[in-house]
Amino acid sequence: MDHTGAKLLPFYLVIDVSWSMTQDHKLDAANRIVPALVDALARNPVLSDRVRFGLIDFADEARVRLPLCDLLAPGLQLPVLAAHGGGTSFAGAFTVLRREIEADVARLKADRYVVHRPAVWFISDGEPTDRGTIWRQAFEDLVSSPAFPNLVPCGVDRADLGVMGSLIHPSTGPKRMSLYMMEPDFSPAAAITGMQEILVSSMIQSGYGLANGGTGTILPARTALPAGIRQYDPADFV
Repeated sequence: MDHTGAKLLPFYLVIDVSWSMTQDHKLDAANRIVPALVDALARNPVLSDRVRFGLIDFADEARVRLPLCDLLAPGLQLPVLAAHGGGTSFAGAFTVLRREIEADVARLKADRYVVHRPAVWFISDGEPTDRGTIWRQAFEDLVSSPAFPNLVPCGVDRADLGVMGSLIHPSTGPKRMSLYMMEPDFSPAAAITGMQEILVSSMIQSGYGLANGGTGTILPARTALPAGIRQYDPADFV
């Protein structure tokens, strides 16, 4: 099939599955995210020609659980997230993510798609267990890659505000991204569900934006955020 000129926007979900995610029903909430994306695309099937989705989980190491794909593809089997380690390796997540994005973008361009800047939603409930120099170098390698993504960090439970805020990318310019954090004393599982709603909204808005001549990731309006979620902009960390 000739895809010359067809526009695609890749979305990736990179999610923490360390043992702490088994507490307070956080992993149960995380497992509802991808089915919610499938349902949203099923209600907006025209967007299946505009967006692709990939899933990476991470704990002591990062794993590709769903290679970049059309979520409405017949027979697609959705993975079930399960805890697989006590660590929280941000370095592993960023390294695997960079490898996948570079390979996916190269493959799609070889198929003659016009590939827009990938969007990454990075969800964690804690701080990285790698040394700071290691995970920060892996992050720098990711965002300095020619195929660097728009990265939207999302923190729940014990995630550190300063660490998560440092992951916003781009953090300057007209297309800067934002951070979403759970409000203090809110339910972590409910916060993950709220972040699911934000991701679904972004995918749908961005897909329609692309169909109408837009060029990238659209985040929902601050006034439309679910309860228990606070949005931070890069200027909040200056």
